[in-house]
Amino acid sequence: MIAINDLTFLIGSRALYEEANWHIKPGEKIGLIGANGTGKSTLLKIIVGEYAPSQGTISMSKDLKIGYLNQDLLSYDSHYSILHVAMEAFERQNQLHDEIEILLKKIETDYSEEILNKLSDKQQEFEALDGYSIEYRANEILAGLGFSTEDQHRPLNTFSGGWRMRVMLAKILLQQPDILLLDEPTNHMDLPSIKWLETYLNGFDGAIVIVSHDRYFLDKIVNRIVESRKGKLTIYSGNYTFYLEEKALRGEIQKGEFKNQQAKIKQEERLIERFRAKASKAKMAQSRMKALDKLERVDDVDDENPTVNFRFKFTKPSGRHVVRIEDAYKNYPTINILENADGVIEKGDKIALIGANGKGKSTLLRIIAGTETFKGMCETGHNVTTTFFAQHQLESLHLDNSILEELQSFAPKHSDTELRSILGCFLFTGDDVFKKIRVLSGGEKSRVALAKSLTTDSNFLILDEPTNHLDIQSVNILIQALKQFEGTFIAVSHDRYFLDHVANKIWFIEDHDINEYPGTYEEYEEWQSKREKAGETGGIKPAKVEKAKKEEPKKEFIENKNHQLKKLNQQLQQLEEEVAAKETIVKNIEAEIAKEETYSNPSKLKEVNERYALAKEKLGAMQLHWEELAEEIMILEG
Repeated sequence: MIAINDLTFLIGSRALYEEANWHIKPGEKIGLIGANGTGKSTLLKIIVGEYAPSQGTISMSKDLKIGYLNQDLLSYDSHYSILHVAMEAFERQNQLHDEIEILLKKIETDYSEEILNKLSDKQQEFEALDGYSIEYRANEILAGLGFSTEDQHRPLNTFSGGWRMRVMLAKILLQQPDILLLDEPTNHMDLPSIKWLETYLNGFDGAIVIVSHDRYFLDKIVNRIVESRKGKLTIYSGNYTFYLEEKALRGEIQKGEFKNQQAKIKQEERLIERFRAKASKAKMAQSRMKALDKLERVDDVDDENPTVNFRFKFTKPSGRHVVRIEDAYKNYPTINILENADGVIEKGDKIALIGANGKGKSTLLRIIAGTETFKGMCETGHNVTTTFFAQHQLESLHLDNSILEELQSFAPKHSDTELRSILGCFLFTGDDVFKKIRVLSGGEKSRVALAKSLTTDSNFLILDEPTNHLDIQSVNILIQALKQFEGTFIAVSHDRYFLDHVANKIWFIEDHDINEYPGTYEEYEEWQSKREKAGETGGIKPAKVEKAKKEEPKKEFIENKNHQLKKLNQQLQQLEEEVAAKETIVKNIEAEIAKEETYSNPSKLKEVNERYALAKEKLGAMQLHWEELAEEIMILEG
C-alpha cells in the first residue's frame, strides 16, 4: 500500500530519520508513537508529500486515496454551515447535484430529447453514487462527533478551534479514503466523542495510522505499533499494551547482550594491553585491535520510564472540608449549567470531573477557584491554599526567561537544587533547564507550567486538562507525581488512563446538578454502562436527579463492596502462590546462568538469557498486578 525505503530526513545537520524503513499494508490499524520531537507528525507530512525526503523513497499507487487530519486544519475558516463544509467531501455528488438543478431549470422551457437524456444520465449517476443519502451520512457523523442538529446549521467560523477540527475530521471520514492518517485526533474531544470515534474506526475497512498519546484509544483500535526513536522505525505486532510487554522483553534481552559484549570487550582489551608491548605477540595484538574496532556494538538500554520521587511542600494541611458548594446557579444566554447544585470536596479527595463538552466542567472548576461569577455559595475550608492550572496559563509564561529562571521567580523558597530536581522529573535534565521558554514546543511549555503548579505551597490543586500536549512518558510522570501528593485535587481530562490511575472519586454534571460516584474511573464506567443498558440514560435526557437520589451510586457501590472484597482477596491469594512459583523458576535460571557449562557456551547462554528475561518480565508483571490488587483492597477496606 505504502512503502517507505531507506528514508533519511535532515533538519539542518540533524537527522530526524536515518535509513528508516516501513511498509503499510491494506487494513492495518497502526499506532505511530514516540516522544515529542521524534518526528511523528513530520513523517505523516512526508507520506502525503508536504515534505520531501533528503534520501530514500516513498512508494504508493497513484489512485491511493489518503485522508489526512492534522493540527494545521484548525486554521481553516468558512462562513458556510458545518453541514455544508462536511458535505464538501462529496465532490462529484455535489457537482452532479448542481448540474441536475440547472437541467431541471432548463426543462421548464426546453423539452428537447437532448436535455431529457442529459438529465436522466446525471440522475442515474447521482443515484449510483448514493447521492440522495449524503446529507443523512453527514448528519450521522457530525452527530457522533457531538454536534446537535441546530449546531450543524451554524457557520464554521462561529466555532472554536477544537470544534472546527471535528468538522474537518467528519469531512475526511465522509470521503471514505483508502488510508486515514490521523495526527492527534482526540485532542479537543470529550469522552463521548472519543468513544464514538473508537467505534467508527474499529468498523473502518481501510488502513489507519494514528499519532496519539492516548494509550486507551490506541489499545482499542490498533493492531500494530510503530515506534519512532533515534531516527529509526521499530514495528511491534500488537496494540499498545502488547508493545509495552514486548519492548520490556526485548530490552531485557538487549541488556543481557550488552553486558556480555562489554565483558568480552574488556577481556580483549586486557589481552591486547598485555601483549602489544611484546614483539613476538605484537602482530596478534594488532589483529585483535582491528577485530575489536570492527565489532558491531550493542547499545545499552535507556531508561525511558524514570521513577519520580516528588517531594511536595505545603506548610499547613487543610481542614476536613476543602470546598463546600450549596444552591449554585450558573447559566449563559443559550445554556443552563447549574441549578440548585450542591457538592462537597473533602481532604484527601482525588476527584476526576468528567462529561461531554459544553456541560460545564471548566465553568465548575472556575467557580471552585473563585474566578467565575455565579449565584449561590462556594466556600473554601480552613487552611485551604489553592493552585489552579489551566491551558491559558501557558500564555503567561515569560518567553525571555529560561526554564530554571521561570521556576526561580515563581518559587523563590525552593533552592536551585530542588528546582532542578523537580524539572528533572518533568524530563528537563542537564543544560535543558537553561533553554528559553520561547523555543519550547507546546508539550514542553505544558510541562513547565505543570512544574510551576506543583512547586507552590498549596494543599489543593485544580487541574484543567493537564494532560493536553503531553506525550505518554510525561503523562506517566504526572500520574506518579499526583500519586505522591498528600493534599486534595480535582482534575478535568479526557485521558482515561490518567483518570483511572489518579482518581478515587468521580464527579459528573447531570441535569444541571453535581453528581458523585465514590470509586475509580473504571468502576464508574462499569456502573454507567449498567445504567445505559437499563435504559436510564441511553439517548434520552434523564429526569432531574433529586438530592436524595445522588446517593444511589454510593448505595450500589456499598452493596457490592463485600462481594468485591471477597473476590479480590481470592485473586490475591492465588496470585501470591503464582508469584512464589515464578520466583523459584527465576532463581533456578539464575543458578543455571552461573554454571560454567552455560556461560562458556555462547549459544546456550543466549538461550538461557532469553528464558531468564521472559521469566523476569512475567514475574515483574505479576508483582505489579499484586500491588494493584492490594491497593484496590485497601481502597475498598478504607
